Amino acid sequence: MKRAIILVLDSLGIGSSADAHRYGDKGADTLGHIAEACAEGNADNSQRQGPLNIPNLLRWGLGAAANASRGKPLPVASVTPQGAYGYAREVSAGKDTPSGHWEICGLPVPFEWGTFPSQENCFPSSLLQNLLTQGQISGTLANKHASGTEVIKEFGEKHLETGFPICYTSADSVFQIAAHEQSFGLERLYELCKVAKRLVDPLGITRVIARPFIGTCSDDFERTANRRDLTTPPNGLTLLDFIQAAGGQVVSLGKIADIFSNQGVSYTVKGSDNMALIDQLLSQMKLVQEGLIFVNLADFDTKFGHRRDVAGYALALEQLDKRIIEIESQLSNDDLVLITADHGCDPTWPGSDHTREHVPVVFYGNQVKNNNLGERSSFADMGQTIANHLEIDPLPHGKSCQLI
Repeated sequence: MKRAIILVLDSLGIGSSADAHRYGDKGADTLGHIAEACAEGNADNSQRQGPLNIPNLLRWGLGAAANASRGKPLPVASVTPQGAYGYAREVSAGKDTPSGHWEICGLPVPFEWGTFPSQENCFPSSLLQNLLTQGQISGTLANKHASGTEVIKEFGEKHLETGFPICYTSADSVFQIAAHEQSFGLERLYELCKVAKRLVDPLGITRVIARPFIGTCSDDFERTANRRDLTTPPNGLTLLDFIQAAGGQVVSLGKIADIFSNQGVSYTVKGSDNMALIDQLLSQMKLVQEGLIFVNLADFDTKFGHRRDVAGYALALEQLDKRIIEIESQLSNDDLVLITADHGCDPTWPGSDHTREHVPVVFYGNQVKNNNLGERSSFADMGQTIANHLEIDPLPHGKSCQLI
């Protein structure tokens, strides 16, 4: 079996999709608005200045994909693509992480997951009461839609005082619990999240996320890398299952295994941030010569998209771009690399939620020719293309892209 690598630049949308108005996202454009802010000098800080500088990602085809999606050129240096490039619209309802990843791997989710209403006291009283009883806690804090960093800043000190976990949500199908890693306890938080997942399953909620943090007061609270996602298993077979059925390995880097509820995953490697995950990718490329290495670079979403940090997002893209050469140096002649995203999270957009956008479809490898793949009618086209490359059974959904 040949080898494929998927790099999900979590939340790097490249222009609002035709149905974005249904989600209040008409006009959202994560990469485009970041590039425009950089060109206008509105994303300068002590660590980066000037226009967005991502020559290697542009050379692979990211810029050409964005230009096609948004209908106008990015304000970046002009680079001739060496890879195959296009953009995909999402079939799945919503704009959350599991649906995006599952559809990339050939399993669209056409039904809508359950969500909580955008209001104070958004959780059903019965849910919280059952959480108190079954989770053996005396109370909860927050009970609202909130940014993860802001809710910890607002309620963290009260949490330290009372021991009550902080429960919050977003526009996604998610129930999140934040608690202090030392005073509350990491394992206790994980166990409480297991209880919460059982309780929210009847409500159709996709994920429960443990959000541990450290610090002594609102000025220095900081979330740690020990996040854990408890996700509803995929409602069918994905590319990962097909690869394993054909005798191949599927290596999860970052939170991929959590997103797929470990279904179809051979083993998992973690990393504290984007650059640590790229280090792990390079290590795994030396060890794993066939099958799929699947990476989620979550910092783009969690640290910069949701926090509406344009300069931080731009810097993270530039840092990744510098590592592309290292990835290229370890590619074999038959390798195929895909760069894509699972949704948008425009850091210039109001609020702190994901945005409904097209995602990039950028394939690179020694056998891939410069080719405009156009608009793809489903993220599933990417999974089907990889299945075709690996010469395994075709997936139930998606049309393979022409790469050579």
